[in-house]
Amino acid sequence: MAGSVPRPAPAACRSVGYGTSFASHRRPGDLGTSAQRHRRTTSGSANVKIFVSSDMEGTTGVVDWSQCRAEESAAEYAYYRGLLQHEVNAAIDGARAGGATAFLVNDSHGRMANLRPDALSGRARYLSGRHKPLYMMQGLDPSFDAVFFVSYHGSMAGSPAALSHTYNPRAISEVLLNGITAGESAINALVALGHRVPVALITGDDTTAAEIAPFCPDVRSVVVKSSVSRFAADSLHPEDARELIRRAAREAVRALPETGLPRIALPATLTVRFRNPDLADMAAWITGVVPVDAVTVRLTDEDPVRLYRRFVTVVLLTRGIAE
Repeated sequence: MAGSVPRPAPAACRSVGYGTSFASHRRPGDLGTSAQRHRRTTSGSANVKIFVSSDMEGTTGVVDWSQCRAEESAAEYAYYRGLLQHEVNAAIDGARAGGATAFLVNDSHGRMANLRPDALSGRARYLSGRHKPLYMMQGLDPSFDAVFFVSYHGSMAGSPAALSHTYNPRAISEVLLNGITAGESAINALVALGHRVPVALITGDDTTAAEIAPFCPDVRSVVVKSSVSRFAADSLHPEDARELIRRAAREAVRALPETGLPRIALPATLTVRFRNPDLADMAAWITGVVPVDAVTVRLTDEDPVRLYRRFVTVVLLTRGIAE
């Protein structure tokens, strides 16, 4: 399905580590970068707040579900959750070096209780647990100066990406945002746009960096592994990955005065393709969800946060029948 979707022409953007990320040309109707420029600056501000949404599949070395699910292998999960903790802390430590002073970490993987609160750097607040109305973006509001996506992964519809999926691999095969294949990073960026907070940093594999570039062209991408397939990747040594994350986070905070908001035209449209017709039928029960074909629905809204909430409702409603 991804092959039928027009891809933006590649252009270099900020990326460190493995791989290359790509930025899109401006699409008709997009708000320009200057129009969307983040107005708050770090100079003269006593409190620079960073919102961190942490997943797990994008951690260096992670290539198998057993490494990020305690119920499949307690020993493997214990080790790799430690690597995740170090990468989250690297992002916080780098941001502190750049001038950030306050942090909220929203644990966004699985049961959303993967990190150890007392081991978080920077005395970060820790938002954990399931059943959050804004899911991976719960807790974000306009008081924050930047959003960081740590240990994110690519979608199944794009290039090979380790443990690729979009929210629920049993239900969703592809999501398009304004006609372009979108991973969780781009979908989550809708909430950042709604609160007028820039996405300044993302870490994960090379596909993740490529997928967010059309929507957040100013983001600093840290590529900690190059995916070979859905279950194989060439990963950086954990210490090297952390150093790159620290450096990019520091630079991201220092560059906030020149960092634009997500470049997503409004009203925005999410096109969701499911793995079978039953799931699409169920999604269409929700007000504002329009059937497109037997396995596809469309959601459109001028309010990006409201659009995201409706999408999360679709995800949660279809999860029961898919699982």
